[in-house]
Amino acid sequence: MYAQQLKMLLTPSEQKIFKKLSTPQKIQDFLDALPINFELKGETYNSPRLALKAGRVHCFEGALLAAAAFAYHGKPPLLLDLRATPDEDDHVVTLFQIAGRWGAISKTNHPVLRYRDPVYSSIRELAMSYFHEYVAPDLRKTLREFSAPFDLRRYPPERWVIGEKKLQWLADALDRSRHFPIAPQKNLRLLRKASKLELKASDIVEWKRGGKRIN
Repeated sequence: MYAQQLKMLLTPSEQKIFKKLSTPQKIQDFLDALPINFELKGETYNSPRLALKAGRVHCFEGALLAAAAFAYHGKPPLLLDLRATPDEDDHVVTLFQIAGRWGAISKTNHPVLRYRDPVYSSIRELAMSYFHEYVAPDLRKTLREFSAPFDLRRYPPERWVIGEKKLQWLADALDRSRHFPIAPQKNLRLLRKASKLELKASDIVEWKRGGKRIN
């Protein structure tokens, strides 16, 4: 059983943390309390073990940490990749399902692209809830594709939960996985730009680079 394999790899302190993260709400609260990893010393793709040691995460690392918590409790560790235009960053969230409805755990420093309650009837419906939040500085709406659920159980837990090297290979595998378009190209050419008010709202941040929480 995958959960048992994972538990055997964890230290007592890691076990204590994951044991407490028994619901999506508790997982999201835990991630919200962690400072943002601004990658000030270079790009990182930390495993959940390294992320807990560092005490800070960015969206990919937060998604992996949430997925590991789900796996610990016998739930599917599923990632969803939200792919933007080449000039904008992708965003990764962790999927969960309750009573046939989908929700998502998300780590971000802004008021957009955040947690989703389990009210969505399909992965596409959930992914589309992020569409109008994905706004570039020039007011373009830039979300273009979303992935199929990416099940981390295809890899043994020692590869991604406790890895001591950055998980670039896993980020690449997620990027290569099957993705679906948000809309036909004809529709994308007709997109109205976001308002300056929307952009101003999205510029609010939760964490300063020094690690201090603003609110």
